[in-house]
Amino acid sequence: MKIPITKYGLPQAAVFPAIVAALMLGVWLLGGRRLTAWQITAVELVLLTVLIWVLAFFRDPERHITADANVLLSPADGVIADIQTVANPFGSGEAVQIGIFLNIFNVHINRVPCAVRIEEISYKEGRFINAMHADAGRVNESNDVTMTRLAAPHDRLRVRQISGAIARRIVCDAKPNQDFAAGERFGMIKFGSRTELLLPMRDEATCLVTVGDKVKAGLTVLVRYE
Repeated sequence: MKIPITKYGLPQAAVFPAIVAALMLGVWLLGGRRLTAWQITAVELVLLTVLIWVLAFFRDPERHITADANVLLSPADGVIADIQTVANPFGSGEAVQIGIFLNIFNVHINRVPCAVRIEEISYKEGRFINAMHADAGRVNESNDVTMTRLAAPHDRLRVRQISGAIARRIVCDAKPNQDFAAGERFGMIKFGSRTELLLPMRDEATCLVTVGDKVKAGLTVLVRYE
């Protein structure tokens, strides 16, 4: 099965493997002067593992997106780290914030949770604390993507891309007034991170996940509108 490499991974997806391959070649050609055969083999295996991981990190598998307009899909692969009730940033009342932690082995592509129109992109500089912490969304480098559901209810939503202790590069392809289909890719966060989905709290919206659940972007239903 073909698993393509994301365009968001360039140039790292080309440069990093080239560097690792060059190191492997250098160890093979020059290592014999100072290293034993088993030491060379061990180093080569470590470098090969790093090479495979770098390529795997930027993988971008196809996802079969549901046609159900009454759901909000996960915007990221990972584990549900927390579910919080917060003040609604778009008006009165409260909102639900679902935090997803992505480790270095997860697919790091971000997808919109439903068919939406992008309203605003807001980038904020910040720290790089462990993305497992709920405070990471408040203090870390982040990028807020505010959007409006195209189907009823026409709620305003926010997907926040958050850097972690390792991640230092947020990529966002979305532009204001741009329409996206449900589950469509809009960016990625490189090398471990956190993604949050925020939606206004309403009786008709039921959260279907709990802390600790594993989720996949564009596949796992986080919320259903009744």
